[in-house]
Amino acid sequence: MKPNKHKNQAVVQGKKPRVKLTAAEKSELFAEAVVTIIIMLLLNMSVIILYHLAILQDQSLVDGIYFLKQTMTIGPGYHLWSWERVGIVIMGIADVIVVYWRLVRRYHQMQLRHIISELHYIANGHFDHRISFSVNTDMQKVIDSINSLVDSTVAAINEEKAIEQSKDELITNVSHDIRTPLTSIIGYLGLLKNGAVTNRDDVIKYINIAYNKAEQMKSLANDLFEYTTLKSTKTKLNVTPINIAGMMEQVAAGFELEAEKKGIVFNVKARPKDLIVNADVEKLVRVYNNLISNALKYAAGATEINLVANLINKKQVELRVENNGEPIPRDKLRKIFDRFYRVESSRNTKTGGTGLGLSIVQGVVELHGGTIRCESNEKLTSFIILLPRTPKLNGAASQRVV
Repeated sequence: MKPNKHKNQAVVQGKKPRVKLTAAEKSELFAEAVVTIIIMLLLNMSVIILYHLAILQDQSLVDGIYFLKQTMTIGPGYHLWSWERVGIVIMGIADVIVVYWRLVRRYHQMQLRHIISELHYIANGHFDHRISFSVNTDMQKVIDSINSLVDSTVAAINEEKAIEQSKDELITNVSHDIRTPLTSIIGYLGLLKNGAVTNRDDVIKYINIAYNKAEQMKSLANDLFEYTTLKSTKTKLNVTPINIAGMMEQVAAGFELEAEKKGIVFNVKARPKDLIVNADVEKLVRVYNNLISNALKYAAGATEINLVANLINKKQVELRVENNGEPIPRDKLRKIFDRFYRVESSRNTKTGGTGLGLSIVQGVVELHGGTIRCESNEKLTSFIILLPRTPKLNGAASQRVV
């Protein structure tokens, strides 16, 4: 039996149709009705024959029936009822009940066959198929459970595929980011080893280039380690009370020289000024470092970077890192937190880092039980972080205030 893949208007409107019987099944149901009716007629005839035989063999029963019929006579000779009529009515009702029961039972068996056929069809790899009809019995729960199970299975398969694809991309990106500086290091050191370069200035130049490439590889290794550490379920937070305004001012001070060279000024605002946030200070500083570094690298034309902290309510704090540089294209915003993703796609180390900075930021925020999003328009590009004032403690917590 092939699965019924017909979808009528009722399905489109959200109402599932009943099982659509095939011509063979309809014939089977008709034959069941005919056979049942014949059996019931034979049984009725047997009952009538036995009834008449019992009446004829017992005169007292005949007299009693005659007396009852006389007492229930209405008018001249009209009897309200007779045993034959009562018997026929009772047998007729019993016949209808039995026929109906037999047909319903056979119809339910056909429904079960359809369900099994649909299940086999799905089990053969057609995971985009669902059992689209409904039944009036408890089998509907089975159908709903099967559809839910298929949905969860498909979701798990897609997630597994996404993980595999993500692993492949990770290997590809890491290989690229390691191979490029490593090739340069080997090339320059090879020239020095073979004595192809004798000029002292060139030697120092090549050594510096090789050293810088090694630093890039070290930075990638550190970011990879931190990213994988944040994704580990064993990562613990060292939560401490932090004066968020003081922390933001300290972080901004560390970037003042670089910002001054680019004509960028910092604006630090906290509402209230003595706002205290419970967080892992080391990890939160890394969040600000990464976001500010991104702004200094990519916010072309920016003249200011705003570090803002607002108390939303007793349980939640909003942190913002904003710049007034060129906006991020809308089609790139949704991918901006993906690991190894860069707004500029050339993967040039001169214009971009490892591509893990924002992924690390997202990992730190989620580790604190918060969320992060990016909004960008002609006026401001804003990284908006929502943090609980007191995240769940996974590790030891000290009581110092930063």
